[in-house]
Amino acid sequence: MQLSKKFFYDRFVLVLLSINTFFAIVGSLFLLLRLGGGEEGSYIISYRSNLGLDAFRAGSTIDFVYFVVLAVFVLLFHAYVAMRMYETRKYFAISVLTLATLLLALIIIVTNALLVLR
Repeated sequence: MQLSKKFFYDRFVLVLLSINTFFAIVGSLFLLLRLGGGEEGSYIISYRSNLGLDAFRAGSTIDFVYFVVLAVFVLLFHAYVAMRMYETRKYFAISVLTLATLLLALIIIVTNALLVLR
């Protein structure tokens, strides 16, 4: 119990957790609102430049919902790992939370790029 109390009283950890939560919520809402509210359509879910004419792969809305699941998983998993690591190596825990911030920002950028290609 003492471990989680120290973890949640660290200001820098709280700032990183707040930023990560903000990115996960905003990224999820941004994606779900741009999907069109249940309209079935063909979305581009991947692009491989080395395949020539078959470079674009189409998918449905469920493929984009997996990005929301990924954002929630990244938020929870990195917070859990940072909490477990905080007692032994505080700076490793902070770097784990920083990498989660980077990963959540990349999720937002990639989903935006894929939705613009539609």
